[in-house]
Amino acid sequence: MRVSSNAVASVAWISVSPVKGLALLQLDECELTEAGVAGDRMFFLVDDDGRLVNSKGLGALQQIVPRFDDEAGTLELRFPDGSTVAEQVAVDGSLDTQFWGVAVPARVVVGPWSEAISDFSARSLRLVRSPGPATDRMRSGAATLLGTASLRAIGRISGVENVDGRRFRMNFGIDGLSEHEEDEWLGRRVRLGEAVVVPQGNVGRCAVTTQNPDTGKPDLDTLKALAAYRREVETTEPLAFGVYAAVTEAGRVRAGDSVQLL
Repeated sequence: MRVSSNAVASVAWISVSPVKGLALLQLDECELTEAGVAGDRMFFLVDDDGRLVNSKGLGALQQIVPRFDDEAGTLELRFPDGSTVAEQVAVDGSLDTQFWGVAVPARVVVGPWSEAISDFSARSLRLVRSPGPATDRMRSGAATLLGTASLRAIGRISGVENVDGRRFRMNFGIDGLSEHEEDEWLGRRVRLGEAVVVPQGNVGRCAVTTQNPDTGKPDLDTLKALAAYRREVETTEPLAFGVYAAVTEAGRVRAGDSVQLL
């Protein structure tokens, strides 16, 4: 049975990662700006050619837990063996990076992080700082939303009881919707706590979602499941799961806040 869009919906979770592609952090509240969630994806990784590197080809990156203290300006990375690398962030020089084929200027981060991540991943990587939240679709995708009922749907198709929402690396989980009801929000204003967003399109999925969010190892064929029941659904991107949104009114968002279709 479809739940009415006027039914009570609420923020189930808030997820961010200060370094794109590393482990997600769960927040009790956040500041949602027109550029994205404050503190999210402030840094990202590039290879020797300046191309973005995420956990799609290096799932083990999700084992590294990043924490950034904005007030102190310190970035800490905790590795799975318990070791940590922490220092105040400094930048030296700029770099034109390739972010999904789009040139994005970034600042080169000076410190121990690049070497530590390269040693861990056995691949030469550099940590750079983005001029703003490094979202995949820039400001049109400043926030991403996924109904928790959609997780139940893919779990049913996959034959598993629970599907961890962290697989899909979405900023906001939404309780109280029917399965994939968020698909119907495209172009409509949605109040999210104190903020207002307008979903612009569906998020097409890749192999990252097959990876266990704790280990980075593939252990659930989410793409096969999406193909089984979502391939023929009319969406803006193939194998879609969740939506991306522009932020039209910035504001504070807290776990448990109401979500209302305006």
